[in-house]
Amino acid sequence: MDFDIGIIPLPVYILMIILMISFTAINGITKELAMVIAIAATFAFTLGEIGNRLPLLRNIGGGAVLVTFVPSLLGYLGWIPQPMTDSVGEFFKTSKILNLFIAAVIVGSILSMDRSLLIKGFLKIFAPLAAGTVCAGIVGTGVGVLMGIDLHQTFFYIVVPIMAGGVGEGAIPLTIGYSQILGHDQGEMLAKVMPAIMVGNLTAVILAGLLANLGNRLPHLSGNGVLQPGAEDLLGKQPKAEKGCDIRAVAAAAIVAVMLYLVGVLMHDLMKWPAPVVMLFLAVLLMLCHLISPRIQAGSAVVYKFALTAMAFPILFTFSLVLTPWESLIAGFAPANLITIVATVLAMVTGGFFTARFVNLYPVEAAIVTSTHSGMGGAGDIAILTASNRMRLMPFAQIATRIGGGITVAIALILMHLMY
Repeated sequence: MDFDIGIIPLPVYILMIILMISFTAINGITKELAMVIAIAATFAFTLGEIGNRLPLLRNIGGGAVLVTFVPSLLGYLGWIPQPMTDSVGEFFKTSKILNLFIAAVIVGSILSMDRSLLIKGFLKIFAPLAAGTVCAGIVGTGVGVLMGIDLHQTFFYIVVPIMAGGVGEGAIPLTIGYSQILGHDQGEMLAKVMPAIMVGNLTAVILAGLLANLGNRLPHLSGNGVLQPGAEDLLGKQPKAEKGCDIRAVAAAAIVAVMLYLVGVLMHDLMKWPAPVVMLFLAVLLMLCHLISPRIQAGSAVVYKFALTAMAFPILFTFSLVLTPWESLIAGFAPANLITIVATVLAMVTGGFFTARFVNLYPVEAAIVTSTHSGMGGAGDIAILTASNRMRLMPFAQIATRIGGGITVAIALILMHLMY
């Protein structure tokens, strides 16, 4: 019982597999929460365990890589029974559990940070992010043209979508704008940009794992999750109360996270502001105004750690199975497109890496945060940070993804409008 597959004790894991086979055989797969948890946890931690044990792959965050993309293939091949896919898919889409997970990670990590590290980190991260974005735009477009892809096609349909901030808040508004300017069907535009987004995210996941491995080999380049030198831990000096943190403090911190998430949703409904960004800045504001007590700080650290340990892999598995079409992913592997996408993401990461020293940040951490600018929104951030074991950088990753993505979309639409 003390040997785990992921977080599942081995005897329980074996029984889970037997139960899944039995329910499938008697057509007993339901859509209740317990069934969804069992399906997602069993598959996710199996793939995670395999990825973390495979030679070479384990050095680049293999668990996160497999959990992020293999479920899409398994669903495409029909190796995951359709009732299981339907059960997990309906829950994922209706519950919006991904948003709640991101809320737990963002709020939990921010509310348990040290205030001075928090404000310094937010101000400094824009430098490597801006440098990486400019490098990606120049290098990606240049490589695409050299590979024989049209300049317009390279920039607007490969480079820009990679940095747009995912699908929901990036690709969709981007392609709506494209369709209005060009008079083309928005669905066609979306299908055109999806391969670049997905393969760009895969590239970022692999590069994040390589960066983490580089940090292990060259410790002076990495803070092991600490963004800037001189900070013991990005999560800050944990309050003494954490040692004796009771369940009421944890529950209270979880409710704070839910409250901030709902405020973000309300602001999105009323003013169309991105909910995760609203939630992020409200959490920062609470910290800066000394409105979070040591008890809530201690509970927030526990909420963050629970979400990271128990929920990250199942969330990635579900996103891959339900919302990552394998056909679109494969379309991005055409040689010219693939080289262009890899060059774009590599240039972005390199720009962030070498700019970090100018603002006194650890190059590995700065590059990893910069790489999330090419992620598939919140799920992409989770995959990238899980692969590099840097989930505590989630608040900064959200800056890169949401704000960086929004700026990228705005600039691209302005440029296209001026050209047409």
